[in-house]
Amino acid sequence: MPGGPLEGLLVADFSRVLAGPYATMLLADMGAEVIKVEGPQGDETRTWMPPVRDDVSTYYLGINRGKRSIALDLRDEADAELGRELARRADVLIENFKPGGLAKYGLDHPSVSAANPRVIYASITGFGSGDGRHVPGYDLMVQAISGLMSLTGDPDGPPYRAGISVFDVMAGNHAVIGILAALRHRDATGQGQLVEVNLLSSALTGLVNHSSAFVAGGVVPFRMGNAHPSVFPYEPLPTADNDLIVAAANDGQFRRLCEVLGLPEVPDDPRFARNADRTRNREELRPILLERLRTRGAVEWFDLLVAAGVPCGPINTIDGGFAMAERFGLDPVVVVGDVPTTRHPIRFSETPAVYKLPPPELDEHGDELRAWLKEDRG
Repeated sequence: MPGGPLEGLLVADFSRVLAGPYATMLLADMGAEVIKVEGPQGDETRTWMPPVRDDVSTYYLGINRGKRSIALDLRDEADAELGRELARRADVLIENFKPGGLAKYGLDHPSVSAANPRVIYASITGFGSGDGRHVPGYDLMVQAISGLMSLTGDPDGPPYRAGISVFDVMAGNHAVIGILAALRHRDATGQGQLVEVNLLSSALTGLVNHSSAFVAGGVVPFRMGNAHPSVFPYEPLPTADNDLIVAAANDGQFRRLCEVLGLPEVPDDPRFARNADRTRNREELRPILLERLRTRGAVEWFDLLVAAGVPCGPINTIDGGFAMAERFGLDPVVVVGDVPTTRHPIRFSETPAVYKLPPPELDEHGDELRAWLKEDRG
């Protein structure tokens, strides 16, 4: 089997918690050799429990496969020197300390790039390295500050956070994109560079249509529950048993929805002929659709509507989401060592993802890595 599209790439991972470790796990899945540098107490997520598997945090297990772990106390000069040696050998260094936090150890970008001009140095912060450098970067803070929480929840209720640390994950993905682009530039020029990602910028671009509503249209959107401000139907609708997400986002899909529901005349009603009409008259259209949807259950409607080309889906718990992925042949779970983990999201026809190592114990590979870092220096 090929070793993955990034085989031969050495990544020094000085990150912890979520955004950085998620990014480096994706790089490891694509074949990179990732060395996870942890403090003596280990990554914080090792202690974030429950839930657990064999007394290990499942949070930690979910974002750290494919890596080797070395514990270094950077306050100790001998360990700091090993960290600098790792940075000197690395193709990529990724960190999510507060801006300037690694300078005292000689592991900031100017120091590392002086010794290793080809390095891609990726820095993930909460609010950038400028005037926001002093603000701690936690996903929940960014959900609040960015405006996401003002868009999430019932119109008459309080704002809500998303169910996951959505901007940590988004920033991790942006870090991977930036690293890969910088590697392409290095291939062409031999020159490394600094790649900076911050959670707030990831959040603002990730708010997509809502960001554009404000930036381009001067409109400040607010939460609408599960409704969409620009499309209808595009929300959960009740059936005979459970709610069903219906996302008929264009005129053709809406016409097919009405045909399956036995409402062939509705798409020709001038109140509902175009998306703008349906959105404007949603309170008149909704009861017409609900009357028909209540005649069958959500799963039965799902099969009928998808067969007709209408986007829809039952609202599952996570076990149901994995079951649906199995139904579609996506094989969502891979076992690495004896740890079940979620499959890498990208499929490559020639260089498939690799799953070389289970999530490491703290300093599991420390002895061999220390020996390697001490040999052949200079």
